[in-house]
Amino acid sequence: MTIKTKSPVKKAAAKKPAAKKAKKPRATKPVVRTAIEFKSVSKVYKLYKNDRQKLAAALMPRKKLAQKIANDSISFKIKHGESVAILGKNGAGKSTLLKLITGVTFPTIGDVIVHGQVSAILELTAGFDEALTGRENIYLKGMVLGLEKSAIAAIEKEIIDFAELGEYIDQPVRTYSSGMKARLGFAVNAHINPDILIIDEALSVGDKDFRKKCRTKIAEIRAREHVTVLLVTHSADSAREFCERGLVLAGGKLVHDGPIAEALEFYNQKS
Repeated sequence: MTIKTKSPVKKAAAKKPAAKKAKKPRATKPVVRTAIEFKSVSKVYKLYKNDRQKLAAALMPRKKLAQKIANDSISFKIKHGESVAILGKNGAGKSTLLKLITGVTFPTIGDVIVHGQVSAILELTAGFDEALTGRENIYLKGMVLGLEKSAIAAIEKEIIDFAELGEYIDQPVRTYSSGMKARLGFAVNAHINPDILIIDEALSVGDKDFRKKCRTKIAEIRAREHVTVLLVTHSADSAREFCERGLVLAGGKLVHDGPIAEALEFYNQKS
């Protein structure tokens, strides 16, 4: 039996594997977080003629009552860092919208989602204890807004200097004029470094110089990265100055959502 053999062949030197080209990292898009989202939100208030009717409705829940639809199937998203004007006539549903965002009231239907700490410059004197001094009320209001005592202490001097109350800061708030209370309220709300700042016609606080100071402070807050600003106003100048987008409400419905120039034009046409 013959055995075929292969002639010896010199092994070729093993080739080194070609170096793989480094892959270029893919450019990642920055994640844009949502600050506020309304999903088909409606708020319906039951109207009672008197306390007796309110009690009767509690005992007999099936009894039909007159209703007021304050917000009607509203949907929108506001991103972190956006500045948005809320426009609308009196009774359009603006105040209810703000109460839903701040958690003062809750939707009848739909979902309201809010991410971040909210500071609402609405009723500036709300939350003050008349028997306490201005300084003590800074701590009271700060704690109501969710701040630790140490965090309030860190901004106490800034708040006092901004409010310009001088020696009155250590006097009971019951001795303050309405303007002094409003100045202290604005100072506290504007200095807590919120994620979301809501302003409801608060730019009319105090005299001309203090109003200018408030506007400068709001512009400073707005310039900070990722701070969301909501401004409820009837002033086109304020809306243009602070906002890039506008939501227009009418009869409880969201009737327009777009760039601020377009929103103001729409609002003025409907007014």
